[in-house]
This record gives sequence, structure tokens and C-alpha cells, in this order.
Amino acid sequence: MKDLVNKIEAEFEAFQKDSNAQLESGNKAAGTRARKSSLELTKLFKEFRKESLEASKK
Repeated sequence: MKDLVNKIEAEFEAFQKDSNAQLESGNKAAGTRARKSSLELTKLFKEFRKESLEASKK
């Protein structure tokens, strides 16, 4: 589970960097990367929820 949390943190940092680049400088490519990161974060959060529920049942 720790590995999953590290992946979430890394992906969120990438999302923040790209979304800020889009907002501050209008970088369209950064916006595309930010949207891709948001989809990946959704998958990772679902995986975290699944693993967290399994861990709480033990």
C-alpha cells in the first residue's frame, strides 16, 4: 500500500506542475498532460480505496 501512496503523490505532483503551467502561462500541452494525470489519479484513488478496504477487514 505504501508503494501505491508513493505513486499517488508522484502523480499529484505532476498534475500540480502541469495544471499550474496551463493556468499561469496558457501552455496547452501542459493542460493535456494535466488532464491525463487526472485520469491516472482517478485510477490510483480507486485502487487505494480497494486496498484500504481490504486492509481494514483484517
